[in-house]
Amino acid sequence: MDVLTPSGPLVPPRRRRPSPTIGVVITVLVAAHVLAWQGTEFSPAALVEGWRGMADFLGQALPPDLSWSRVLSPGIHAALVTLYIGLLGTTLSVPFALGLALLSARTTTPNRWAYQVGRSVLSFLRAVPDVVFALVFVTAVGLGPFAGVLALIFHNTGVMGKLWAEAMEEIDLGPRDALRTNGASGLQVALHAVLPAVVPQFVGLLLYRFDVNVRSSLVLGLVGAGGIGFLVNQSIKLFRFDEMATHLMVVMVLVVAVDQLSAYVRRRIGAQ
Repeated sequence: MDVLTPSGPLVPPRRRRPSPTIGVVITVLVAAHVLAWQGTEFSPAALVEGWRGMADFLGQALPPDLSWSRVLSPGIHAALVTLYIGLLGTTLSVPFALGLALLSARTTTPNRWAYQVGRSVLSFLRAVPDVVFALVFVTAVGLGPFAGVLALIFHNTGVMGKLWAEAMEEIDLGPRDALRTNGASGLQVALHAVLPAVVPQFVGLLLYRFDVNVRSSLVLGLVGAGGIGFLVNQSIKLFRFDEMATHLMVVMVLVVAVDQLSAYVRRRIGAQ
């Protein structure tokens, strides 16, 4: 029964039929997941059947070896090296990332060809994993943390440059256009209109990348780039899983400390 209103009977709204596009998207997603399931040989049953191997592994890893001189002290020193790799890999990439970000943002680079070149360089640096860069630099400068720092500089330049370029493209264009109208150069526009508007985002993204790079430094150590990842890899090869557990505990403390510090600084910046 329709309800009467001053303007006439109130007709209930008709339910909209699902768009055919939604059905196609759902079908494609389901098919992609089925192919991924088969292609990766994903098998929860195999995981359940392998519980004995996991139990044996944990039995050898626990309790961890907490001897100071042989395991814990070298682990703490290597963790500091891992921190140093992440720190230098982040800070030394800043000038390169900033230069490429300015080149790759439409707000600062009106030239289409220069813009495409900047974007292509960032895409290449981002596409090559930091582990691959580490393997390349290990062959060039030898084993050790220097190769890890170089790997992070190259990869982080691509990631951070892309994030910064996108941040610069989202600013209010009023101040930029006003400076251009008054004859300001491209460098003056970038320094006085674009960069001041994105400093908080820049700092937040930089801290986030520092957090990520410290964790990446652990993986780089597995391929010979120094740090505590090298000790973890060495412990696994020697079947000293109790030492490996100690090194992983040190890694956990390091990662939590860096994460808390980064979160604190980001909160302080956001409060200003």
